[in-house]
Amino acid sequence: MSALLTPSRPVVESLVRSALFRQLGQEAPPAAAPTLLVNSSARHMHISPENLELLFGPGAKLTVHKWLYQEGQFASEQTVTLIGPRRRVIPNLRILGPCRSLTQIELALTDSVQLGMDIPIRMSGDIAGTPGGYVMGPKAMLEMKDGIIRAARHVHMSPADARFYKVKHLDRITLHVTAPYCNTRFDDLIVRVDPSFKPEVHIDTDEANACDLERASKVELSKS
Repeated sequence: MSALLTPSRPVVESLVRSALFRQLGQEAPPAAAPTLLVNSSARHMHISPENLELLFGPGAKLTVHKWLYQEGQFASEQTVTLIGPRRRVIPNLRILGPCRSLTQIELALTDSVQLGMDIPIRMSGDIAGTPGGYVMGPKAMLEMKDGIIRAARHVHMSPADARFYKVKHLDRITLHVTAPYCNTRFDDLIVRVDPSFKPEVHIDTDEANACDLERASKVELSKS
């Protein structure tokens, strides 16, 4: 006769939790902290289909150079030159795909100093009243009336991840980075929740260098 195996307490708790959330029509939050990636977001451009065709010619499409962590997002093979005041330039500015409904350029503070521009920190897509510039492509020049920002640091997460951290869309959360000679805390990361998102923090290159992200041994999120 085979022995009757009794499930352990953690297994029973997990099963009960999953059943409860199924009854509520929700996805159960993970029992342990989700695997978190913290990536440095280098300067880049998002572009509308119309502006892509202006810069690269009729019928132009973005082609994949490298797939990014978030589903369907990629760094394209297409690059442009950004021209700021007094003809200061940033060459080889990479365009990220797929195309979006608006054109926007995201820079770090060091980039804005290089260009001689006062660039505000904004959420992606919030470009009203921001400075513009000229973008040179292989076929034409685009005059941007606005759309150059320093992207506010933020974290992507799914609804289940948000329940784990007890936050909701557009809440604020804190990132702790532990590195060999530098423990750093970044407050006020904007939480962005979508079913397609995987847990990933985006900080800019200045912030990544400041916290020695490349050699970090631990990254954590907390509400305080």
